[in-house]
Order: sequence, then structure tokens, then C-alpha cells
Amino acid sequence: MGSNADKIQELTRLIDGKMTELDNMKRNAEVEKRRPTAEECARADEIMTEVGNLHRELVLEKAEFELRGKLSTSLRGPIKPELHGGGDELQRKYPGLPPKEMRFDSFGDYLMAVVRAADPSMVVDKRLMRAATGMGEASPSDGGFLVQQDFATGLINKVYEQSPVVSRTTKIPIGAKSNGTKLNAVAETSRATSIWGGIILYWLGEGAAKTPTKPEFRQIELSLKKVAGLYYATDELLEDAAALASVAEQGFTQALDVELERVIVRGTGAGQPLGIMNAPCLITQTAETGQLANTIVAENIIKMWSRLWSRSQADAVWLVSQSIFPQLYTMGITIGTSGFPLWVPPNGLAASPNGTLMGRPVFAIENCSALGTTGDIILADFGEYLMATKGGPQLASSIHVQFIYDETVFRIVFRCDGQPAWNAALTPKDSSSTVGPFVVLATRS
Repeated sequence: MGSNADKIQELTRLIDGKMTELDNMKRNAEVEKRRPTAEECARADEIMTEVGNLHRELVLEKAEFELRGKLSTSLRGPIKPELHGGGDELQRKYPGLPPKEMRFDSFGDYLMAVVRAADPSMVVDKRLMRAATGMGEASPSDGGFLVQQDFATGLINKVYEQSPVVSRTTKIPIGAKSNGTKLNAVAETSRATSIWGGIILYWLGEGAAKTPTKPEFRQIELSLKKVAGLYYATDELLEDAAALASVAEQGFTQALDVELERVIVRGTGAGQPLGIMNAPCLITQTAETGQLANTIVAENIIKMWSRLWSRSQADAVWLVSQSIFPQLYTMGITIGTSGFPLWVPPNGLAASPNGTLMGRPVFAIENCSALGTTGDIILADFGEYLMATKGGPQLASSIHVQFIYDETVFRIVFRCDGQPAWNAALTPKDSSSTVGPFVVLATRS
């Protein structure tokens, strides 16, 4: 089944590439104000023939894919929408949610049903919906079960509410029949002579000719990756559905929160989202000449702020390692023989939280680097980070993995991908120093 989808993607990519080649030949002729050459016409005929053959193959692959999908229909019967009344309150809140008699009353009840489904001697609860492995239906031990939509939404929403990083990303939902998306973005690295990679404005006199300009675009491709985690529940805990639900919900929520935050900040882009620390648009502000190791000085903060894109200043946040707080609290600006502190949180040491720097909130997170190394303090506008997600998590369980320890193993799977919307830092019109939505401080050693 997976090979079908791979083939469809490959054929689509080949067709797009050949049509782009054809468009480029036509555009070159138009720009040079000439008719296509004999060689270009011959190549155009070849491209059209190749595209025709590829298209016929694509049609066959799609037909086979749809047929396999029909043969792998869910074991759960179709949900008939209510024609009158528009469903109950939860159905109106979560479109697509099954009627009351076909859904679980609590997350604990759902977890217990998943446990029973893993026992071959038990009957699978009819309210469970099997989750697909690849693009087909699977047995519980392989694919697991989709978490009921209201529970799944609750798990993800808690992650969005808790994390100062994940909550601020730009969310892009992926449809049920897709494993990714392509977005058009502006290809812009400099505003020295134009805007959006090609738009130029002119002040014209009466009757003066206008020079045509156009923006340049690029494609951002988000292909869903899979993150999975395991949770071990003792037999004693399984006896209490409410306790099981509380502990599992907290555990899965915190695990997703920590891992999604990690990849958004540090992801490699290989089999996982691309994090800002590894993105080509990241700006690294150099340390001050003669600056001591493992220090942060006022000039660092001021210069980092000067490298932040002006349109990001209203939404950016500071992410810091907890190890740098002594540096922040004692940081000041020297004026003559005296000075004053640069960072004074509200009510000083009498109140808790971290206050602000340059008017933007400061958050301590686990995924910043140790004091003195690149990434110990990060200035970021996560609205410029794209996060694609597909529905909620799916869950499976096994009574076999930890059988001798009287434990049942739950497995949670979540599909997502992400990367910065920028592919390079921007050179502004009035300066040679680049700016961008993500700024870090270089290592001080």
C-alpha cells in the first residue's frame, strides 16, 4: 500500500518538473521577444509525449490506490448524521464525532477498552475505531485505535496551552487523505533593490514608461513525520479508570509538549521537523570583543534585538536556559563611574516570574543550551514557524511487552512536521546586517 502512495508522489513530481521545464522555455522566448527555436519546439514535443505517458501511469496508480482503499474499509460502520437537531452539544463542538451511544464517556473508559482489545480472549469494543498502518486498516497491535476526537483534541490543546513555543507556531491542519502539503512562499533574501524578491516601485514623471516587475516565489513542503512514545501502566492502576485517565493524560501531554518543543527548537529536519537552531535563516549575533566566557552582557541583548526583523518585534519571545538567570539579574549598563541594571522583573525578587526584556516575555525552557554556548538565549517569533499536524494522536496497547512485571504498555503516535517559513535571513535596504525572526547569541569562550 505504501508503494502506491510513493509512486503517485514520484509521478506527480516528475510531471511537475517537466511542465516547469516547458514553462521555462516559453518564458525565455517571451523575455527574449522571439519565436521558439527548432530545438525548443522539438524538446516541447518530447516533453508533451513524456507528460502524457506519465499522466496515464498516474491515473492507473490513483485508480489502484482508490480500489485498495475501498477494500480496506473500517470495521466500524458508517456514522449517520442526524437530519434534525444538528446532533448533541459535543457533536456540534467536534464535527464528525459519533452519536452518544457510539462514543466513550471518559478518557479512562476509552483506555480500558483499548486494553481489553489487546487481549485475544476479549471482544473488541464496537466504539473503537481502528487506526491505519500506512494507508490500510490494521490489527490493534500494529495500528492501534484512533483516540476519540474530543479526547484527542483535549490532549493536543493542553500541549498548545502549556508550551510557550508550540502554542505560538502557525498551525496548518492536514486533511485526512493527505500526508503533507506544499505552500507557496516569497523567495526574498534582500530588500536592497526590491521587495518580495522582485517588486520594484518607481516614481514616474508624466508619460514616463513603467518597467514591469514581479515577485519571486518558492515552495515549502511539509511531509508528515511520526513521533511515538510508550507509557507503562501497572495492573493496580488499570483497576481504576479515573486514575489511569488522569496519569496517562498528564504523561502523554507532557511528553508531547517536551518533544514538540525540542524539535521546533533543535530538530534536524531528517525524519523530524526542522528546528530553528538548524535553519538557514537563523541569525547568530557575535559576542563582544573581550567578553568573558559564560557571561551575558547588556550589549548582547541590545544587539540581538537589533537583528530581529522589525515586524516580529511585537510577537517575539525570549527563551532562556535557567542557568543564565544569575547573569540576567546582575546585568547592567555602565555610565561613567556608575551604572544601572538593565533587567528588573516586576517587583524585583519579591514576585515570581521572569518579567520581560525589551518588552517581550522571558521563558525558561529545557531545550536551551547551557550558559555560554550558542542557544542559551534565543529571541524568536514562532509565528514565522509553520507546524503541520494531522488530526490527533492514536493509541494502542499491549499486555505482552511487560507481562512479567504486571504492566500494560500504551503506545501513543502523533503525526506532524514543521519548519521556519523563512529559508534565509533578510538584508534590509538601509543596512548590511541581516535581520530575521530567529536570533541567537554566539558562544562566549
